[in-house]
Amino acid sequence: MSAPNDTVAIQRASNVRLMIFDVDGILTDGSLHFGPDGEVSKTFNVLDGHGIKLLQQSGVSTAIISARQSPIVLRRATDLGIHHVFQGIHDKRSAFEQLLAQTNTSADACGFVGDDVIDLPILLRVGFAASVPNAHAEVRTRVHYVTQASGGRGAARELCDFILRAQGNYEAALAPYLA
Repeated sequence: MSAPNDTVAIQRASNVRLMIFDVDGILTDGSLHFGPDGEVSKTFNVLDGHGIKLLQQSGVSTAIISARQSPIVLRRATDLGIHHVFQGIHDKRSAFEQLLAQTNTSADACGFVGDDVIDLPILLRVGFAASVPNAHAEVRTRVHYVTQASGGRGAARELCDFILRAQGNYEAALAPYLA
């Protein structure tokens, strides 16, 4: 796992202008709960959500790229002010290329956090690649930063805080709450 003072990860995180999140296993713990009528529910962490909002307030744009299609994800993205949402796309590389074109952002200015091999095409292209400790081993060995917290259990918040610190914006993000 990467330590929060890892120089390479800090340098790469300092350049992030667009942070992209996978959903299952990152913003959730990866569990899918099926109701009696086949509906799927997911659990999101409020700390993760507030971290995403703090990141946005500091000037970092956010996006979601997920292989699964879910109205719950769209609802959560709307609640968090995430305007770029790609769902139901198994070729994440093509979604990533579309996102770069839509936002006029270079791959080097992007961060991505994913947990499975389907995420590798993006993780290998972005300037800052991150994952979670419960990710597939092939992913964990190819990223710049692995969170201490697991997916759906504060990993996204930890990552947002790491980026804010790397960019020198952490104290400013907290200032309204400390006044």
